[in-house]
Amino acid sequence: MSRNADNNSNKPQKMTKAEIKREIMEWILILEIAVVVAVVVNMFLIVNAVIPSASMETTIMTGDRIFGNRLAYNNHDPERGDIVIFKFPDDESQLFIKRVIGLPGETLEVKDGKVYINGSSTPLEEPYVTVDPMGDYGPVTIPSDGYFMMGDNRNQSADSRFWQHPFVYKEKILGKAVFRYFRKFGKIE
Repeated sequence: MSRNADNNSNKPQKMTKAEIKREIMEWILILEIAVVVAVVVNMFLIVNAVIPSASMETTIMTGDRIFGNRLAYNNHDPERGDIVIFKFPDDESQLFIKRVIGLPGETLEVKDGKVYINGSSTPLEEPYVTVDPMGDYGPVTIPSDGYFMMGDNRNQSADSRFWQHPFVYKEKILGKAVFRYFRKFGKIE
């Protein structure tokens, strides 16, 4: 008799239709919760972006995937040198990523590829620019709520110097680029 009991306990038990239905509903609930959490995180905490061009090389490479922190500018304004993800001023359906170069109220000028702020005789120190930049631009005064953006690969960057609407306003900045997770892994600086 104990032998039969042992044989019965090793056999898989058939689930009833009600148990199968309950199991399926539990999995559906888990998936729904996961989708809601992912949507909330993507809408309020992070912005996910793919780098489509060479404009930020060698800091961020073409094809890199990055996360931006949507909360980075809740308590303070973007600073010069920050890499930000924003809605492109000439077509807000596109996301762009560039470095903040000019701040609200400043006058910016580019001479022989070097950036000068507020008429300074000394160009902006930019160690992230690894190729000798060329060209002239400005002078231009940045509006009190605007920012002037440039790519690190200046000679290959379609940035504020070339856009029809050259300034990015704070409310159009979606987040600060903080982390790279594809092709290269780690913090963005």
